[in-house]
Amino acid sequence: MKLGIAMFPADFAVRPDELAVAVEERGFESLFLTEHTHLPATERTRAEVGELPAHFSHMYDLFVALTYAAAATRNLLVGSGIALVPQRDPIVTAKALASLDALSGGRVLFGVGAGWISEEIANHGTDPARRWSVTAERVKAMREIWEKDIAEFHGEHVRFGPLWSWPKPHRPSGPPVLVGGSGPRATARVLDFGDEWMPHAGLPVAELADRITKLRKAAFEAGRTAEVPVTVFGAPAEATHLAQLREIGVNRAVLYAPPADADTVRRFLDGIAPLVATFQD
Repeated sequence: MKLGIAMFPADFAVRPDELAVAVEERGFESLFLTEHTHLPATERTRAEVGELPAHFSHMYDLFVALTYAAAATRNLLVGSGIALVPQRDPIVTAKALASLDALSGGRVLFGVGAGWISEEIANHGTDPARRWSVTAERVKAMREIWEKDIAEFHGEHVRFGPLWSWPKPHRPSGPPVLVGGSGPRATARVLDFGDEWMPHAGLPVAELADRITKLRKAAFEAGRTAEVPVTVFGAPAEATHLAQLREIGVNRAVLYAPPADADTVRRFLDGIAPLVATFQD
């Protein structure tokens, strides 16, 4: 099992490049950064989500931060955890991901989700009720751009005629798509437009084990020859729990680092670094 670190890349916290270097130096496999383009300053959103911490409205742009992280490291995988696809133009996002994957030598993991703050989604012109169908089409459209010299897409939410777009990603099929979410349709979404499943921590281990088994069985029946990898996002930094995740077939566990100053984050990473020797393949 691989171990990764996730953090909200707030402008008052450790810089993404400094964080990435610290994560790589301690032997972790990957670094995931989260995304919120903004936090609506309205009573409606406050009623929906409550008072959220400052890091929700203070994040660096996801791909700018990931670029800093990739440029400062040599082997560390850099990932979106998660990219809010309904809030992103698919042609522009395909270009950003292809550029980052090409420049980093194929070190990008594309974690995707549909978002959960209704007004944030709506401010980007997407109906929150349709966010997952929009996500599916946009990811499929990105794949077309990555994989084909002349790409076009004609769907319900995404439509464009023949186009050229370079660079292509380092990997011909593009970065692996890790589908976030733990709802009842997660398996169907992974099979529809994803390569891997990335549920957030919180499911009981027995339930997670059952769902992993069913996902992999469904993938085999759908004709996939490779086992579907599973990343548990936000896993607790506890040896007993991590051992259980490894036992049920989880491929990667991602642990949250606090969105804090560099010294605080380094001390946190030092405290959990022994887990790398115990659990990382």
